[in-house]
Amino acid sequence: MNGAQALIRTLVNSGVDVCFSNPGTSEMHFVAALDSVPEMRAVLGLFEGVVTGAADGYGRMADRPAATLLHVGSGLGNGFANLHNARRAHTPVVNIVGDHATFHKKYDAPLDSDLESIARVVSGWVRTSSRSEDIAADSLDAIAASYGPPGQVATLALPANVSWSEPAVPLGPRPFPSRTPVSDNTIDTIAQVLRSGKPTALLLGGSATRERALMAAGRVASASGTKLLGETFPARLTRGSGIPAVERLAYLAEFTMAQLAGTQHLVLVDTRTPVTFFGYPGKTSDLIPDGCQVHVLADGGDDAELALEHLADALGSPRDSAIVATASRPDRPTGALTGETVAAALGALMPEGMIIADEANTSGLWAPMATAGAPPHDWLCLTGGAIGQGLPLATGAAVACPDRPVVCLEGDGSAMYTLQALWTQARESLNVTTVVFANHAYGILEFELRQVGAVTGGEQASALFDLTRPELDFVSLAKGMGVPASRSDTAEDFTLQLERALAEPGPHLIEAIVPRSI
Repeated sequence: MNGAQALIRTLVNSGVDVCFSNPGTSEMHFVAALDSVPEMRAVLGLFEGVVTGAADGYGRMADRPAATLLHVGSGLGNGFANLHNARRAHTPVVNIVGDHATFHKKYDAPLDSDLESIARVVSGWVRTSSRSEDIAADSLDAIAASYGPPGQVATLALPANVSWSEPAVPLGPRPFPSRTPVSDNTIDTIAQVLRSGKPTALLLGGSATRERALMAAGRVASASGTKLLGETFPARLTRGSGIPAVERLAYLAEFTMAQLAGTQHLVLVDTRTPVTFFGYPGKTSDLIPDGCQVHVLADGGDDAELALEHLADALGSPRDSAIVATASRPDRPTGALTGETVAAALGALMPEGMIIADEANTSGLWAPMATAGAPPHDWLCLTGGAIGQGLPLATGAAVACPDRPVVCLEGDGSAMYTLQALWTQARESLNVTTVVFANHAYGILEFELRQVGAVTGGEQASALFDLTRPELDFVSLAKGMGVPASRSDTAEDFTLQLERALAEPGPHLIEAIVPRSI
């Protein structure tokens, strides 16, 4: 058995049975080895950013890593932005990057690069496997590292000759690290803070935004009157009827400061203190109110779910005391198609168990409110702020959860970064409905131009945010990649198209012609 065969068999033995791939010459023995391990599902992406973003979406929904297969440092570079988003989401990813044969490195061939240095920027663990005899153990170390906790990108560089060489022996699974219980002393200290009667807030992130943790946080809130807040862009937020509602911090610093105004104690649960996304002239970066004390109930390596349950118990909160969102839906919208009426249509039609991959940016401002009382669902966000994540994220989520419908809310500008994901959705017959908000502009950049206080209105500046001359035709683009597509400019028509797309298996795209939102 050669190194590639042992690597793939070890991955499968450890539950890593999906590999999102965009291979090159250095990975050909890995590709050939796939036929000897049929349990590994190989999914082709036509751009490395699709591969890495899909691995992120898969890991968020499966709670276990997918593998990637990338081609040398250049391929890793092409997938970099969505690995950055995965790093911010604490998603487990086993990132396999082929490299030149070890004996060839000294020649500094045209595609050679400092692969490990590139990988370290987005990876919590990096190693080059130097012998076929070591590849199985190295892959087990990579898998263990990807779990963390918290989850992270683990990059294993695989020289070509390590793939083709023998001997290599696959290994079976081994226990992976688990989260650390929070001490009783920490629980008691936080309970005292919450009993103080002073204005408090729990800020939830990471593993604390799933249903079990949210139910415990709801019990804490009902017993203490504390406010439940969430990260601006959570990796995966479970929400909807029957689940405690969490108020996500706003993107705008001024709105976040209003949300936190008067808070005297802020308790962090698997997250960090809030800061602005960028530095702005004359504005603060730190969003903690003056005089507010910050406490940590659980950090990234801690068992946040269990800590919240113990905290609720310490406060004497009954198991059924959490205040949850009530079931409600907006009416089917009529009239002009806008970001608001698209959101209403989604809220009116959303089935239970839907997964939302949200990269709608400015056009999606109304979607969370319109779906707050919809049946329970999961919301996936742009954790690292690097656009081009939505379509690949939805792709990976659909691979992880083939029995759940996926809707991708996508801005037109962001869609063009990784539009190739539509081809993968078509090839794999994935149940993804993509809604492209076609406002023909980089709306968020127009907004940021004003935020930073730059001079506006110039012809050249405006041209850099304008997506016309020519206008993008997403219906044609989608059909060219095998995805059925339609276009809508009224609320009634959009609702009918969304209803039809959700009822039919396989991928669909709806180009929603909407005005600019800000």
